[in-house]
Amino acid sequence: MGGEPKLQKDGDLDKEMKKTRTRFPPSPSGYLHIGGARTALFNWLLARHDGGEFILRIEDTDVARSTSESVDAILEALEWLGIDWDEGPYFQSQRIEIYNEYIQKLIDTGKAYYCTCTPETLEEKRKTALARGEKPKYDGTCRDKGLSWSPGAVVRFRSPQTGTTVVEDVIKGNVVFENRELDDLIIQRSDGTPTYNFAVVVDDISMNINTVIRGDDHLNNTPRQILLYNALEYPLPVFGHVPMVLGSDRSRLSKRHGAMSVTAYRDMGYLPQALINYLVRLGWSYGNQEFFTVDELIEKFSLENIGRSAGMFNPEKLLAINAEHIRFSSPEELLPHLKPFLKEFNIESDEYLCQAIRTLQTRSKTLIDMAKGAAFYFRERIEYEEKAASKFLRPQIKGVLQGLLQKLKSASTFDETTLENVFVELMEETGLKLGKIAQPVRVALTGGTVSPGIFEIMSVLGRDRVLSRLHAAIRFIESSSEN
Repeated sequence: MGGEPKLQKDGDLDKEMKKTRTRFPPSPSGYLHIGGARTALFNWLLARHDGGEFILRIEDTDVARSTSESVDAILEALEWLGIDWDEGPYFQSQRIEIYNEYIQKLIDTGKAYYCTCTPETLEEKRKTALARGEKPKYDGTCRDKGLSWSPGAVVRFRSPQTGTTVVEDVIKGNVVFENRELDDLIIQRSDGTPTYNFAVVVDDISMNINTVIRGDDHLNNTPRQILLYNALEYPLPVFGHVPMVLGSDRSRLSKRHGAMSVTAYRDMGYLPQALINYLVRLGWSYGNQEFFTVDELIEKFSLENIGRSAGMFNPEKLLAINAEHIRFSSPEELLPHLKPFLKEFNIESDEYLCQAIRTLQTRSKTLIDMAKGAAFYFRERIEYEEKAASKFLRPQIKGVLQGLLQKLKSASTFDETTLENVFVELMEETGLKLGKIAQPVRVALTGGTVSPGIFEIMSVLGRDRVLSRLHAAIRFIESSSEN
């Protein structure tokens, strides 16, 4: 920010325009939501794919709605997703002098003018136009008065009144707008702050942004911005307007469709790479492939494969993608994401945690599922589910558990193969099937009837913990029979 040029030199511009430079410019009036995250991803992936640069800009000129808490929340969400930026974050509120220079340039060349029409006058003009069945646009009252600045004056852009402006959109194709439909928009308010369309153009010019990918709700702003580029005599960036993300009923996406802030999904146990995978596929495709790592997305992403149809948000599909990413990640990759959830279960131990994760990956749709499933591994004392204990920890199984204890004590190793052989021996001696032995042992070791494979969990727990928990189960059976 500190060394940024106020007016870009043409030579520097030509040099920089050769490298793909994209941007993400959120307004800090809330959390980062699904639609904004997808826009950020498309721009970030394109920059990374092209070996270009991704710029983060905070559009905070709306003082009434912008908060530092929202800025922090947006940065936190981007960092969690792994979306890093090469420059920024720039803040529009700190760039007023730059906007003023560009405004003065337009005034000096006759492409902008001061307007002193009061809000009351403008409202009256609007009502009159509507009563006539006309579009309520500014009628140009001050356009040719040659006014100087005065308190309460705004600056308007002198928009062409004839001809057309064509948006050459790399996603939608060419979109034509009649210039007579575009009025002389205000580019500087009476308090000296720039308006959205003007600030965006100045930012993109001065930051050498040459590729603008955004939601198609911005399409109607684009012809105005193109006219401002032309008036300032700068080349246009590549424009691409991405179809919106809709709910299952094809209405604008909202919480009732299951869509929440990015950090809400983090807190519900989703992996960042899973959310990235799902969001990118809401509007972009690569053949029939559904599952992508982030590296694969960077390698394969291109604007040509962005579709023209709206993406339909499906929470169930997102959950399935998350389960798939949990399954295919290494325990070491999952560990830092899982730890906050383990703390909620008062699990601080790192001992054999990666081994425990490995046993839970195919059984977990979210990290919350995994943390719940991992809890039994780290309990000092197992609490038995009432129904499980009454059904499986009964007096007749005591002898079987005692026999298992003796065999496990003398087992040469404690790997899954050895443990399976021990159970086979016990089945032959007792005439019991595996389930009749394994289920009581499962309850003894975990407290319940659902867990990863019995040999897996025994191998992870290790000999000492298994023997200790079997002893505790036998004592439980003895005390229960006495009562």
